[in-house]
Amino acid sequence: MFIIGSYTLAVIFCIITMICWGSWANTQKLASQKWPFQLFYWDYVIGILLFSLLMAFTMGSTGDEGRGFVSDISQANGESLLSAFMGGVIFNFANILLVIAINIAGLAVAFPVGIGLALVIGVLVNYIATPSGNPYLLFLGVILVVIAIIIDALIYRRIPSNDKNKSIMKGLLFSILAGISMGFFYRFVAASMSLDFTNPAQGKLTPYTAVVIFSAGVLLSNFLWNSISMYYPFSGKKATYREYFSIGTPRLHLVGILGGLIWCLGMLFNILAGEKASYAVSYGLGQGATMVSAAWGVFVWKEFREAKGKKTVNILTASMFVLFMAGLGLIILAKI
Repeated sequence: MFIIGSYTLAVIFCIITMICWGSWANTQKLASQKWPFQLFYWDYVIGILLFSLLMAFTMGSTGDEGRGFVSDISQANGESLLSAFMGGVIFNFANILLVIAINIAGLAVAFPVGIGLALVIGVLVNYIATPSGNPYLLFLGVILVVIAIIIDALIYRRIPSNDKNKSIMKGLLFSILAGISMGFFYRFVAASMSLDFTNPAQGKLTPYTAVVIFSAGVLLSNFLWNSISMYYPFSGKKATYREYFSIGTPRLHLVGILGGLIWCLGMLFNILAGEKASYAVSYGLGQGATMVSAAWGVFVWKEFREAKGKKTVNILTASMFVLFMAGLGLIILAKI
């Protein structure tokens, strides 16, 4: 199977993760006018599973190093399989909560609180489990990224909103729950894998197998989490399974599947990088996706153009990206 051979390549893979995790939501934005999120989300999770299988039978089954997908899943013990599966269940729960929070309170509350909390918890949990690198540089970098996320929130708060029915407190609660859950899912996936990808431990999983089992957890748990969101929505209108087939067009389905492919590519590259970069560093870099998402909003979707105080917004935007890049640099240096 393909294995990362250097820290430099691991960092590049983490940067690709940031791009993927910060970009997949564009597919939701493209489909949102005709396709409720809950229905889009079904195609999204199908895309995650399909891509994980594709990678398992290609990159995960070629080469002389490691253990091929079929032989790896055949020797896996129940504890490792359950750990990766639970990672998918927890991630899916967190991801749906985050989207609900965004629908209720907007990005200004949901994304900074949810992803900021996930970033801090995820780095802390993964560093405690497998300490590696300079903790001072690592956590200083995390702090700078969190400050950048807070600045992002301040900019969003300057955008006028005509929606007077949003409940900040309700959205804040969903954001906190999403952030806590998102901060723990990665540890379950990491715990399922061998620390040595070249000579995997007996019973443990390779990254490719772990992502397949994780994806299965995402898809199967969707029958619970997304069904609740569809029929008992906390925001927006009720959606039904009948609408998935009656409203959906091939283009809409493909857009959702593409979103899943993009996110899963980021997930696979992130855990492949974990062996050389440490899971704390790789997860911390990956969750910098918040700034990638902000860049899409600023430069492509022009989400800040209606924000009040153009000069102040420009200063805040520049500060946000400078702090993000500085934090990113410190996280990278923490392992060198």
